[in-house]
Amino acid sequence: MPYLTQLADVARRTGHPVTESAGWKTRGHGPQPEVQGIVCHHTAGPPGGGDYPSLAVVRDGRPGLDGPLSHFGLGRSGRIHVIAAGRCWHNAPSTSPLHDNSSSIGIEAENSGSQPWPEVQLDAYRSLCAELCVEFGLPASRVKAHREVNTAKPDPHSIDMNDFRAAVAVLITGGAGPSWTEEIVKDLPLIRLGDDSYDVKTVRGCLFARGHVPPTAYAGTTAGLEEWLKSTSCDSGLVELVRGFQRAEGIDDDGIVGPGTWPSLLRV
Repeated sequence: MPYLTQLADVARRTGHPVTESAGWKTRGHGPQPEVQGIVCHHTAGPPGGGDYPSLAVVRDGRPGLDGPLSHFGLGRSGRIHVIAAGRCWHNAPSTSPLHDNSSSIGIEAENSGSQPWPEVQLDAYRSLCAELCVEFGLPASRVKAHREVNTAKPDPHSIDMNDFRAAVAVLITGGAGPSWTEEIVKDLPLIRLGDDSYDVKTVRGCLFARGHVPPTAYAGTTAGLEEWLKSTSCDSGLVELVRGFQRAEGIDDDGIVGPGTWPSLLRV
């Protein structure tokens, strides 16, 4: 993947003001290899002193860590700063292979780490994440807080990421009403180790349809794949396949099929 020179156009689709940092189209630690996720940060900058006082640090770096540190900056007024088109040092070490420096876009929102978030800034934050998801074909589940993909980090403070992702998902669909699959998901049960039901068969069929059932999974059955697909038992083997699917989708890999996993299985 080349330098992401479309990022300013993506930012403008949010309707919020955009400032292009001089030289951003060639700024980065080499090209961005891929975009599989989005990581949300706060700058931990000064509590006052302007709309985006952290620009120089995010753009140029700090002692021991060269810039750019993120692709985007987000001011308190909702102004989006386009800082870099190449790879940025914004999340390492990452607990998710979809959200490391080589596979994700970083957004550094101005906040001291304890001050309230202006609603206009949160609106721009959600809108930018939604437009990036549309641009790169990502589900809202790929939008993660820094703290969710790096256990040493606390940011962005006080934002409920489940609510944040739900709002991003609505923006991605243009505010359309729930689809028939979304309605179904509301009534689907949790599937976990030891369960025995026809819903387990649905999980098996979806995993197979998504390409997450290797031949080794059913090699020990008498009737092969057909027998494996018909099983209503959630055994340890199925749980491990669910975990593999969750990791691939950027979902917490708890091995439980619930509200966070059903939509990706059913491609809501």
